[in-house]
Amino acid sequence: MNRDFTIEERARATKNDPRWTSIVNRDASADGNFYYSVKTTGVYCRPSCAARLARPENVQYHMSCGDAEKAGFRPCKRCKPNQPAATKQNAHKIEKACRLIEQSEEMPSLGELAEDAGLSVYHFHRTFKAITGLTPKEYAEANRSNRVRASLEKSDTVTEAIYDAGFNSSGRFYETANAVLGMTPSTFRAGGSDTDIFFAIGECSLGSILVAQSSKGVCSILLGDDPAFLVRDLQDRFPKANLIGNEPGYEDVVAKVVGLIEKPGIGFDLPLDIRGTAFQRRVWKALQQIPPGSTVSYSDIANKIGMPKAVRAVAQACGANNLAVAIPCHRVVKNDGSLSGYRWGVERKRALLEREALARPPVRAKQ
Repeated sequence: MNRDFTIEERARATKNDPRWTSIVNRDASADGNFYYSVKTTGVYCRPSCAARLARPENVQYHMSCGDAEKAGFRPCKRCKPNQPAATKQNAHKIEKACRLIEQSEEMPSLGELAEDAGLSVYHFHRTFKAITGLTPKEYAEANRSNRVRASLEKSDTVTEAIYDAGFNSSGRFYETANAVLGMTPSTFRAGGSDTDIFFAIGECSLGSILVAQSSKGVCSILLGDDPAFLVRDLQDRFPKANLIGNEPGYEDVVAKVVGLIEKPGIGFDLPLDIRGTAFQRRVWKALQQIPPGSTVSYSDIANKIGMPKAVRAVAQACGANNLAVAIPCHRVVKNDGSLSGYRWGVERKRALLEREALARPPVRAKQ
């Protein structure tokens, strides 16, 4: 009886320790913070070890590999706790591959990148996307697009800039130019001149609202207290565009956006001109899939786009959103459900969420 009680006591002490949850969940983020040993096997592991879960009464916690080894335990051959974690090793390999892509005149083949990383093609491709959020091809195209931005400002011709950036043909770049630059390469090179942006300012229950539209669709929805500040914000974004205000009939566009704020359930059917990096567009697309009246965490979005470690980058992409309400970054909250910062003010975020919660149809009980 006394022996059974001792086992029960040990199990309870192990399970009451917060570190046990990390072991149960095989939480890789806890790797390096502590190690655990298993008395019956004589080995010690990192928290993320994929081995069969040990019985809690046989588990001991250690602050370092040295502490575990001094206690007489040997490193697990599966998770190799005394070596750099596989995630860190892979991150280093992928970082090296990114530098190789950035420095190469021609895009290296997938096989060449995988061989250089010491991984199979399949494993390299999957790992690269998990860490960067992009495929190697998408990363290379995004990198070349950034080169084009820089080259367009100093090259004699648009064509020269495109080829200097590593594109094999101008046609391939022009296919995605508007999404990357927000305008044609020639217009970007001219600082956005000759681009017509129509806008109007209205009032809603959240204050002043500015809605701007390009030939492609609504490109800015800005909220604030000062209409003049909203106009300056738009000017900063399109410094050389032709900003055209108060066009006849444009009030209808503003009214549709205001309707989305006042009555979230009516939906939004206007085309959008979404401009941003490949990563930002992935985040914004995920935001558009959040139903009205619902909230998710930044971690949820990071997991949804396949980049669980990119929580901070997701938050930055939310902050870079220029289409308030239409791209509902207000539906993203902290892990504990509390409200975090919002580009247009936390109080507006709270008001939008409360309004959407009231507009959400009630769930009917099954008969």
